[in-house]
Amino acid sequence: MERQVGSKREIARWFGVHDSFLYKLLRQQRERGELAPLPHGGGVQAKLREGQWQQGASWITTTPDATLAELPEQVQQKLRVRVGRSTVWRGVETLGVTRKKRGSAPRKPRAKRAPAFRSSSRSGPALSRSSWMNSALT
Repeated sequence: MERQVGSKREIARWFGVHDSFLYKLLRQQRERGELAPLPHGGGVQAKLREGQWQQGASWITTTPDATLAELPEQVQQKLRVRVGRSTVWRGVETLGVTRKKRGSAPRKPRAKRAPAFRSSSRSGPALSRSSWMNSALT
């Protein structure tokens, strides 16, 4: 804009942006003196701090058979902070803590895998492709 290469609308079209975006940038330059992106606006504060997550990790390792529904109850009883399952799951995932992999029931036997190549269901010798084509055409 400082070089006056065209109208604001032409410049916006040249960069493939809407006119309002260009006006926003110009206002930001005028008010802040720079075009750098604005800082992050914030968001919801985390309910649990890093030390509390570490405590949760120790509970999970001592009781690996606790379900995901039971862990928020433990957090509420021990830390007096009410959290949901998704919060606990994100914490577990972030810390890299592993939980019990399977239920207490014994494993089901696996089915045997079929061989990669099955023989023909027809009795007698198998036909080659060329002999099959010849027999099909006659």
